[in-house]
Amino acid sequence: MRIAILTFGSRGDVQPYLALGLGLQHAGHTVRVVTQRDCESLIRDYGLDYGAVTGDIRHMMQSEVGQQMINSPPNPFHFGWNAMKLAQPLLRQMAIDCLTACEDSDFLLCFAFFRPFGISLAEKLNIPYAEAAVVPMHPTRAFPSPSLPLPKYGFGGTLNRVTHIIASQAFAQAFRPAVNRVRQEVFHLPPWPVWKASPSRRQQHNLVLYGFSPSVVPRPPDWDDLIKVTGYWFLDPPTQWKPPADVVDFLQAGPPPVYVGFGSMNTTSPEKVTKLVVSALSSAKQRGILLSGWGGLHQSDLPDTVLMVESIPHSWLFPQMAAIVHHGGAGTTAASLRSGVPSILIPFGIDQHFWAQRIMDLGVGPRPIPRDKLTASGLAQAILAAVGDQAMRSRAAKIGEHIQAEDGIGQAVEAFQHYCQLVI
Repeated sequence: MRIAILTFGSRGDVQPYLALGLGLQHAGHTVRVVTQRDCESLIRDYGLDYGAVTGDIRHMMQSEVGQQMINSPPNPFHFGWNAMKLAQPLLRQMAIDCLTACEDSDFLLCFAFFRPFGISLAEKLNIPYAEAAVVPMHPTRAFPSPSLPLPKYGFGGTLNRVTHIIASQAFAQAFRPAVNRVRQEVFHLPPWPVWKASPSRRQQHNLVLYGFSPSVVPRPPDWDDLIKVTGYWFLDPPTQWKPPADVVDFLQAGPPPVYVGFGSMNTTSPEKVTKLVVSALSSAKQRGILLSGWGGLHQSDLPDTVLMVESIPHSWLFPQMAAIVHHGGAGTTAASLRSGVPSILIPFGIDQHFWAQRIMDLGVGPRPIPRDKLTASGLAQAILAAVGDQAMRSRAAKIGEHIQAEDGIGQAVEAFQHYCQLVI
């Protein structure tokens, strides 16, 4: 079967879908990953076919609107509106690109955030459609929507479900005008009315694959049978990859350091943040490895106890750390949990607060520090707790063992193939 996997975002957003694609290819399918051009070499390095889509996610996130989206308080209405403003100028060309890249496909597997777009594309191509995600997005009584800035993981049954409906409607209504233009002008399909920004779950009843561990987020009992929680989809480095010599030398030169990185989250004053982090590491008497990333953390005169790296596989680095300080992106959270090392989360927005709460509730990290509350002394205290709390370290190691024993990709492929037998 020819499967198109449609996704978009930072490298961390794309990697789980590439890992899932490799699993489907290993099962005998032909897989094409359809995403922005800066991921082409990554996809081809792993031997998968690539479909090009217009758009530069890094440029978009570093724009004025992208910065507003990151640096504003977490709010699905605000996030959805800014996301629409970012994507709207490109959406028509993206739709044309996706139509071209997917036109010979037998099945569309779509990043769940793109649900209205993916449903429309599958309708145009007249092929089956399924969703894949690494953040829980479907309504449930078990926990509130990760898209809302709620302080507690457990909020109360009915109200929890309502928060999911509010969040999904915020995104759907923000994108409805742009999606309808694409439906009419590119796909030549009828528009959706205002009261139905996209078909309901009951109408679609398609397969949904969730790439997170049930030991981290247990599968809610009120989800229907076609919503599967499979375990994480990890993408390990290619077999020919070798770690940089300077990183190996630094690791061997002293005790395990503390990792600090904020992934694709940009900061308005990277020099200030870097100095804050270095000060916290010094106060906690810890060595550190800092990831520059999109956040632009940099400082030319780092002490010998701190090493700056631009990019390095988390699966190799994290198990060698004393603690992991990060923004709480779904992919980084997954890698930190798998490593069995305590995490300190500095959430920037949207689902990062959800993962920060889960880390604390599981007892595998101290209380998260919101980005706007970050201080050198507060970070130093959190680092000391993560490094010195043996009960926390034991819980983190145990969760890591559970996740390492799971076969999320195998479970997802099995669920996908079973679903195909029902619809094809």
